[in-house]
Amino acid sequence: MSHAKQSLGLVALALALGAPLSDARAHHAFSAEFDIAQPVELKGTVAKLEWTNPHSWIYVDVMDASGAVTTWAVEFGSPYALLRKGLRKTDFPLGVEVSVKGYRARSGKPIANASNVALADGRGFYTAAEDVPATAAATQE
Repeated sequence: MSHAKQSLGLVALALALGAPLSDARAHHAFSAEFDIAQPVELKGTVAKLEWTNPHSWIYVDVMDASGAVTTWAVEFGSPYALLRKGLRKTDFPLGVEVSVKGYRARSGKPIANASNVALADGRGFYTAAEDVPATAAATQE
């Protein structure tokens, strides 16, 4: 095999391996981002939905006692995992009311990892990603 063909093969291999690695770097462990000691309960309306891998996100407008609205970014499991649990993207139209139980981000920003979500029609779902510690999941059910 010529040196040029070997070099081209190595470049192709590096590119092929590089794509999955960039996705893996974007994924994080629960404990790296969220604090099990800071449970949070949110009630509000869906402002936005991102049905994406490796985690789905809903953005919930939550009104406090003074009437000020804060938009919380709430992390769920992957779309496939949510589908297996019976949850569909269509369950989150803009403006629908939701109640979320989860854990606040370590940063203190309005970001949470959801373990459970309840819809206004009374349906409830376990929504945590598979990397959420079992103790966290058990305390939110």
